[in-house]
Amino acid sequence: MQEAAGERDASAPGPEGAPPAGASAVAELELKPALEAVLMVVDEPATAEHLARVLERRPREVSDALRELADEYTVQGRGFELRLVAGGWRFSTREEYADAVERFVLDGQQARLTQAALETLAVVAYRQPVSRSRVSAVRGVNCDGVMRTLLQRGLVEEAGTEPETGAILYRTTHYFLERMGLRGLDELPELAPFLPEAEAVEGETQEGMPSFEVDDPSPDSQTEH
Repeated sequence: MQEAAGERDASAPGPEGAPPAGASAVAELELKPALEAVLMVVDEPATAEHLARVLERRPREVSDALRELADEYTVQGRGFELRLVAGGWRFSTREEYADAVERFVLDGQQARLTQAALETLAVVAYRQPVSRSRVSAVRGVNCDGVMRTLLQRGLVEEAGTEPETGAILYRTTHYFLERMGLRGLDELPELAPFLPEAEAVEGETQEGMPSFEVDDPSPDSQTEH
């Protein structure tokens, strides 16, 4: 009976969320190389808790190993770094080598967001959740085309509807945080006070408001693409 009880204890979860003892060969792998292998194939930041479940380790052990790896890459001056962004960990190009990667990836293609898209994205980031009409009111130009572009690129997403009007509301995504290198929206620069309140300009007609659009197809056009 004592031996049977011992066998049951071996399969029970350990302290601090540890996986069952001796469950698979994954738990026997060296932790840091295993983390590197998994992080090489993730398509979005992976949390320490998720990695701990996959590798059958304690979350604290995985968190410590991730931070040690990040420090090691920095000390070694590697061209990549391990960063904590959008609540999870993933590899990214070290900033000083971004131009080399950009040239390789773009190969003559236009990848940067237009000034119009950046301005629209900024309004969404600081006013979210916000409707297209309110974004257009703040910017003084129709933003439908730009909003479609931001949706297609995965930088913004729908966030329900406005109770008063039924208009679709939009917010930034985890991908936005990842691309901006932010852990959360609380790390956004203090720029919100410089954005006009949408309510203060909504009453104006778009024709009567100045447009600062730099890539309008023509002086008479108020619609962005």
